[in-house]
Amino acid sequence: MDGKAGGKADGAVTDGVTLLVVGSANADLVVRVDRHPAPGETVLGAAGLAVHPGGKGANQAVAAGRLGARVGFCGRVGCDEYGERLAAELRAAGVDTAALGTEKAVPTGIALITVAADGENTIVVAPGANTTLAADDVTAAVGGGGGVRVVSAQCEVPMDAVRAAARAAERHGARLVLNPSPPEAVRDDPLAAQLLAHADPLVVNEHETRILLGTAAPAPEDLLLRLGVRSAVVTLGGAGAVVVERADTVRPGRPRTTRVPAVPVDVVDTTGAGDAFTGALAWRLAEGDALVAAVRWAVRVGAAAVGESGAQLSSTACGKLLAERETGTPAP
Repeated sequence: MDGKAGGKADGAVTDGVTLLVVGSANADLVVRVDRHPAPGETVLGAAGLAVHPGGKGANQAVAAGRLGARVGFCGRVGCDEYGERLAAELRAAGVDTAALGTEKAVPTGIALITVAADGENTIVVAPGANTTLAADDVTAAVGGGGGVRVVSAQCEVPMDAVRAAARAAERHGARLVLNPSPPEAVRDDPLAAQLLAHADPLVVNEHETRILLGTAAPAPEDLLLRLGVRSAVVTLGGAGAVVVERADTVRPGRPRTTRVPAVPVDVVDTTGAGDAFTGALAWRLAEGDALVAAVRWAVRVGAAAVGESGAQLSSTACGKLLAERETGTPAP
């Protein structure tokens, strides 16, 4: 496994990496059910238990890597079978793992996932080694490679590490893509305003938007007006996404919003779809795309992700997406 036992990694990502994902890596234990249980209820699932590589950070990095990004991953796994498998999956996807460390005393994070017949999921995470990622580790990873243009972070690792990612990105002229999941980590953080001020964009789904804004029917514009982020992307599932940016010349002082339509797809499994979306978005921003153009591509990637099982976008799906991008026509 890349990195060194005891929590230490080589530190800086390899020269040439333009996108650095800072976040969690988990082993996903998945069971399929006809429907999700009510509180206090037991339901029988499928006979088999599937084990997949996962974690929001690793999912984003794998999606970006399989799509062709020059991507590195900064995180922590345990010195165990799951950790070995996660590191191998990252490397196989083309992800630089110089900043991936291992912990001897703490096991790899685990996500317990149930997927219902309609494709919707519930997830409970035991974070394990993810809790050991330190601010100094992140600072070294962001600054060491010299060519990082975008840093993508989530909140399944300690908030000190997430804030360090934001500060290091700013210091080195990189853009921060922030997915505040779970949103309670940001909502309850007394230093959240410092973090949110760096987000460009903040990437949230409808549930996360409600939690962060504390209202049942939030307006996407309020992410800029009330939270102070530089830009925002609200994913709407089957309805596509909304992009919110500053400087509306038609209504001075009001954010500019752009709705990006969804791509029709037969839903198989929504697990990791948001991560594939964000990984693709961060990749395209690192390649210089404007935000709305990057979101249009990310919507297509998210649609491909819900059309297959598992939390990580498959090589097959990525091949079809890249063929489509090359030819301008949908791949079969």
